[in-house]
Amino acid sequence: MFRKILYPTDFSDVSKKALGFLKQFKKSGVEEICVLHVIDKKDVQFSYLYFFDENSADGNVEQKLKNEAEREIKEIEGKLKAWGFKVSSRVTFGIPIKEILSAEKKEDISIIVIGSHGKSDLEEMLLGSVSDNIIRKCNKPVLVVKR
Repeated sequence: MFRKILYPTDFSDVSKKALGFLKQFKKSGVEEICVLHVIDKKDVQFSYLYFFDENSADGNVEQKLKNEAEREIKEIEGKLKAWGFKVSSRVTFGIPIKEILSAEKKEDISIIVIGSHGKSDLEEMLLGSVSDNIIRKCNKPVLVVKR
């Protein structure tokens, strides 16, 4: 039934809990998992304010954020490969909802597995969560893993 899973992660505790659910999909015939991390444009702008010093004034904030994300994704890839999955991964900059919906189409996935809450609960209360918007706007089934 499901062949390829899109697993968007922000590396929060809830997204790590969702990772645990992926192992169960191996038994149902899932072959591949596409891991996606979106570095939110807002986070980049905030990071310039927060990390601005003589070492980051040259524009390396984006690269630092990307390097950190790639390091975390390598750990996730290792787990998924150990469980027997073929894994592809991607780190992008943008608006998380738009990037996830774009990956849904480009990757020809069967299902999205996502955590219910990300790193910022306050932001979600004010603006609506990424997972809520994904449920409303995507065309594929979505498994939302709650805390």
